[in-house]
Amino acid sequence: MTANSPTSATSIQEYETLYPTLTFDRPLDGVLRVTLDGPGLNSVSERGHLELADVWRTIDRDAGTRAAILCGAGKGFSSGGSFEMIDKIIEDPEARLRVMKEAREIVWNVIDCSKPIISAMHGPAVGAGLVAGMLADVSIVARTAKIIDGHTRLGVAAGDHAAICWPMLCGMAKAKYYLLTCDVLTGEEAERIGLVSLCVDDDELQDKALEVAAKLASMSQSAVQLTKHSLNHWYRNAGPIFDSSLALEFLGFTGADVVEGVASHREKRPPTFPSAP
Repeated sequence: MTANSPTSATSIQEYETLYPTLTFDRPLDGVLRVTLDGPGLNSVSERGHLELADVWRTIDRDAGTRAAILCGAGKGFSSGGSFEMIDKIIEDPEARLRVMKEAREIVWNVIDCSKPIISAMHGPAVGAGLVAGMLADVSIVARTAKIIDGHTRLGVAAGDHAAICWPMLCGMAKAKYYLLTCDVLTGEEAERIGLVSLCVDDDELQDKALEVAAKLASMSQSAVQLTKHSLNHWYRNAGPIFDSSLALEFLGFTGADVVEGVASHREKRPPTFPSAP
């Protein structure tokens, strides 16, 4: 593998045309900021899910970008997939297979993007947004962020990114506890157990992300990119674990528990799963 050698810069207008559910800006030379910006604390629609998978390929080829920041607009980072998308996954086998493929591509495209990615997470950080946020090369969280892998609360296996990275980041004991129970992790606790790179005060989050991005954008690009590529072989070696967990997650979308899980979320009540009478 050699460092990425793109030939042309991608304009903000081109990004916005290709990925209309995301917003883009260039706060510093060589730094692209990608912002999750949607309804319901940046919930991810069907279109948004596809874009969150594909945008990293464009960034990889973008000669104008040496580092990328992923953040969320408003009061939170990401609230996960929209109810409309989840309903379709449950009801439509073709949609289920399509979204499963995209979920796989979100993980691998973040890992394989040659440019360093910095995530800046605040407020709720859940679902597809959390996937990219956790797999970012440098993950930065606000002290009061609320990181939740809510798969088992929904009634499906923790599949999208959790099995490939949580045990590696924070150890198996902590990974099992939080992935099985869906307990909330504050930013401070996430840093303490090693799940994220850095935790900062809420009002320092964006500045810290820019500081890290600027530093990486000013360094030897071949050295940075090839170091990222080498380290991410740890994730590539866990590929079979990831594929298994993803398949088991989407198998769960065919069962009765997920129907109850979605209903309980909509009605803001504890679930009564058929498998736990």
